[in-house]
Amino acid sequence: MTERSVPAASTPLPPGLPHVAYVLLWYPLFTQPFIFREVEGLKARLPLTVYSLYARNLRHCSTEMRAAAPAVRAFGSKAWPRFTLELLRQLLTHPVRLGRLFRRCMVRRWRSLETFGENLWAFSAGVYLGRLCREDGIDMIHAPWPRGTATAAWVAASIAGIPFSTSARGDNLEPADPDLGDKLRAALFVRANNAADQARIEHFDQGQAKNKTYLVYNSLTLPPPPSPDNETLLQRRPVRLLAVGRFDVTKGFDVLLKACAILRERGLDFTLTLAGGGGTAMGLGPLEAALLKLRKDLGLEERVRMPGLVSHNELPRMLQEHDIFVAPCVVHASGRRDGIPNTVIEALAYGLPVVSTTVNALPEVVRDGRTGLTVPPNDPSALADAVIRLAEHPGEARVMGRNGHCLASEMFDHQTNNQRLAELFISQYARWRKSCAA
Repeated sequence: MTERSVPAASTPLPPGLPHVAYVLLWYPLFTQPFIFREVEGLKARLPLTVYSLYARNLRHCSTEMRAAAPAVRAFGSKAWPRFTLELLRQLLTHPVRLGRLFRRCMVRRWRSLETFGENLWAFSAGVYLGRLCREDGIDMIHAPWPRGTATAAWVAASIAGIPFSTSARGDNLEPADPDLGDKLRAALFVRANNAADQARIEHFDQGQAKNKTYLVYNSLTLPPPPSPDNETLLQRRPVRLLAVGRFDVTKGFDVLLKACAILRERGLDFTLTLAGGGGTAMGLGPLEAALLKLRKDLGLEERVRMPGLVSHNELPRMLQEHDIFVAPCVVHASGRRDGIPNTVIEALAYGLPVVSTTVNALPEVVRDGRTGLTVPPNDPSALADAVIRLAEHPGEARVMGRNGHCLASEMFDHQTNNQRLAELFISQYARWRKSCAA
């Protein structure tokens, strides 16, 4: 794809560009800064409107995210009367079409009531959204996730007579929702954000996304220092380890705690900051409680600090205050796995050497011996060995950190990747228009 100069946000957009709708459950959301960077970058390149199926949730959001929230068309429970009226109107005017849409989207063998409930709400929102898309002059719809948001996009696109597209990532493919194959078949195109997942998407099920899956990497969500000074890395003790992420079964944080017990036994002076959470409004989530118990059982309470969820505003300071970033990702028994955690990308951008596992797409960025060290998943001893190697060879670790900064700055440059994504929307919409005219 050719590169073009990027218009400033205040520059009028040229005529003829497709008006794209982004459909999300929440926007902005503090756990999805990469989506935020993508959306705000696209707004400088395309007419774009964001629709949020749920009410606003600005908890832990950065200052920049909060400033963008008023422009979002958020629904939530207050929209239920509007959804109901539109469902009734469609039932009276297009009963056969509505029945077909309901059967197509909802008559499935759902894995859980939660998944069924999300899709039922998304179906209702999609019926209403179909009307809004016509009123707002939307030309195409994109759902960055292939679950409830793609249900809403699929329904809305069917009603409005426009195309929709979606994205898929590591844990969307295995275990997959029962409608994923049909959504991939119906989508105009599918976006992947790493090469490993692109291959998995194209080979999913019956190959419904074959030859229409496009790779566009995510953008950096933090402005990295132009040339991070990592000359002081590992020059003092304790060695400061950092791990950041939601407390999820794919993260392998229990393996990391076991590796920390090995580090203590082997005499390394270290601390670990394990930032994240998995709790609810009612208190700690089960994984968070299990990690706290494991930390206590291993006698690591003085070595391992668990500050809970941190705002994106705090992440640059945390990255600059630590020596090594650790991403001990695993493949869960269900098949769930991460793609490339965005915190790994940010750590590389800030010049930290990364110790990670070889799960899924991580080796695309954590290149063993060049930007960090990779080890097999579920192996605390190997994880500890890699940390000790970096701690005992600070010069090597600093070179890896500089290499990682260069790789992240080039591979995840927000101007380049947002431009590629905008051109993907433009070219695919033009292809769809041409096929309609044929």
